[in-house]
Amino acid sequence: MDPETVMEAARAAASRAYAPYSNFHVGAAILTGGGTIHSGSNVENASYGLSICAERNAAAAMASADPEDRGIELVAVFSPNAAPCFPCGACRQVLREFGCKEVVVQEGGRLGHYAFDQILPNSFGPENL
Repeated sequence: MDPETVMEAARAAASRAYAPYSNFHVGAAILTGGGTIHSGSNVENASYGLSICAERNAAAAMASADPEDRGIELVAVFSPNAAPCFPCGACRQVLREFGCKEVVVQEGGRLGHYAFDQILPNSFGPENL
């Protein structure tokens, strides 16, 4: 599937973000190995530690949708507030759990493509347990 299609889902998700405190809207869309797209947006909370990022919401949607299709081919991340917008450390670890292969971000008028190992080198995963 074309990464631009996945990024379009991330853009749409960003428009649905709940960000009344920071006004920093983020959308993420995950493309699974089976070709399904799952999206999520950030959801803030007055108790900031209870806020959840778009990438983790997308991963939760993916994990609960189909237990046979939980491998992440790529994740697209978009924010109208910052470009590029990369996953935070906690999100990188969650994406790693599901074998994310590529991260796609908006960089000006083009999409930037990053191998997951490039943004989370020397990562810790299930094989380390």
